[in-house]
Amino acid sequence: MIDFLQLVFSGMATGCIYALVALGFTLLWQAAGTINFAQGEFVMLPGFGMLAFMAWGAPLPIAFLLTVIVATVVLGWAFKRTVVDPLFKHGMMQIVVATIGLSIVMKNSMRAGYSAEAHPFPSIFGDTLFQIAGVTVSLGDVGTLMAALIIVFATQAFLSGTITGRAMQAVAQNTESAAVLGINVPRMIFYTFAINAALACAAAILVTPTYLAKFDMGDFLGTKAFFAAIIGGFNNSRGALLGGLIVGVSENLAAAYISPAYKDAVALVVFMAVILFRPQGLLGRKEERKV
Repeated sequence: MIDFLQLVFSGMATGCIYALVALGFTLLWQAAGTINFAQGEFVMLPGFGMLAFMAWGAPLPIAFLLTVIVATVVLGWAFKRTVVDPLFKHGMMQIVVATIGLSIVMKNSMRAGYSAEAHPFPSIFGDTLFQIAGVTVSLGDVGTLMAALIIVFATQAFLSGTITGRAMQAVAQNTESAAVLGINVPRMIFYTFAINAALACAAAILVTPTYLAKFDMGDFLGTKAFFAAIIGGFNNSRGALLGGLIVGVSENLAAAYISPAYKDAVALVVFMAVILFRPQGLLGRKEERKV
């Protein structure tokens, strides 16, 4: 029983990592009506950015704040203006293809321009271990779990409980109607991408200590997070958390009780089952959008 609980808890910690990245998918869909398949690389770049600032002498908190500012400009404003805005009027498929290409460019540019090696990253929570009912728990895992809960529910509360959040969702639902109602459409879309960039930085500071700063870390993060977002419900921020936890725990249990070879396949199996029986996701809702 203790072994089972150990697997479940460690799976929840891993699932929270997936959930933080999945939150970017759900945010962009809820508030901008778009999908970014470079979301994994959007987490990878801030990790290297913080390492660069720390190499120049900045402590981790200052490096994080500086990275948020840079990411808001580069991954928020510049990404919106150079990729999304020109392609948005042509439909979703063009944006999907462009972001897939962008992920390849970002990954290979980092490998060629910075390093192909994995770099250690300091944890903001430390490496303290303690036991709860016989289960070994690290302070980093607990901190990641709590931070994920706070970020996910804060994002959901912002989108559903504030005027700006509801305006952002209205723009995603129908841009023309939102403009008629007096909503500043370009500003709301920019807010969405700026918040997504900040969330990517928050995910990076929590994820990178576990997975190290690697040029290809976005590959598996983006894939698992996309599955988690679909499983939980693409139009529900809390669904990102649920989907991430399901994927993380399922992977751990499959690796322990079936075979480690099936660990990476379990997310795909759960994803396919949800798509077949509940296409809108476990917490998602059916919706119609003007395309």
